[in-house]
Amino acid sequence: MYVPSSVPEFLASIPSPSRGVWHIGPLPVRGYALCIILGVVVAVWMGDKRWIQRGGRPGTVGDVAVWAVPFGLVGGRLYHVITDPELYFGEGKSPITALYVWRGGLGLWGAIALGGVGAYIACRRRGICFPAFADALAPGIVIAQAIGRWGNWFNQELYGKPTDLPWGLEIDPAHREGFQSDTTFQPIFLYEFLWDLGVAGLVLWADRRYKLGHGRAFALYVMAYTAGRGWIEMLRVDAVNHVLGLRLNVWTSIVLFVLSTIYFVVVGRKHPGREDPATVEPARDGDEGDQQGKRDRDDSGDSDDSDATDTPANTAADATADATADAAASEGGDESRLGEPER
Repeated sequence: MYVPSSVPEFLASIPSPSRGVWHIGPLPVRGYALCIILGVVVAVWMGDKRWIQRGGRPGTVGDVAVWAVPFGLVGGRLYHVITDPELYFGEGKSPITALYVWRGGLGLWGAIALGGVGAYIACRRRGICFPAFADALAPGIVIAQAIGRWGNWFNQELYGKPTDLPWGLEIDPAHREGFQSDTTFQPIFLYEFLWDLGVAGLVLWADRRYKLGHGRAFALYVMAYTAGRGWIEMLRVDAVNHVLGLRLNVWTSIVLFVLSTIYFVVVGRKHPGREDPATVEPARDGDEGDQQGKRDRDDSGDSDDSDATDTPANTAADATADATADAAASEGGDESRLGEPER
């Protein structure tokens, strides 16, 4: 590749990692899996903080993630296999490899769709307001996507057309089928990483500025992400199915952009602003028990005070004290005051 003399050598290209898997004894540690796990952790952490700010309870996001993450992984793999069946089925193919998730191949649309189903089930079981929950998670989800794209870098599987740009991505010959004479390619994973971070920033800013609620923050995330995914998808060179001359994922981006835009506008007119924080998540049984116990203890304390004041013994003692005081006062003199207790 020709590198202009004005371009510093360290910008000549972006190297790909020499390996994407390491072994700790018999246990393989894959860079792709680490990126996915890190993305999930960041999304849950960030989502939990935002959920609490919107009136939810600590730990709820982690509980919902127990449903959403497995659903999302299954959905992502299903979407990939369904849209690219020729990679796994047919003459000379091994269908069992469709289960090899660690080799890459998680369709984002399937992960979001089925992961959303898992989250909805968990929210429904706990009486949580699902649109508000989706709004809280939206920035964390797209940041998780950004982190996950570095897993594609480890696998050398997400790159675009050949390029001589100084940020071209180096791809090993074993991973550049059909482009043996080229060495550097458009770094699609990096473009999407940067775009995803921009989307997260946009959603955070708009949510803070306009108090988005009722699923509108999530709709804005879908709008912004698909707007970028459409043009980024056009740079890819991997073999995929086409519909009317466009890659399937481009059509998916167009459809989702239109639907999310309609939702954003219509819901914004019907429900401006956010949900009431008191309604996004009901109190848990344990919380209600603690609150009732506190109220019972308070009531018991008041009753004890009243009982201590109103018992016959106390009444008699008070009467005796009053009589003594009256007698001392009748004898006149300041001597009665000498016997008064200090207050």
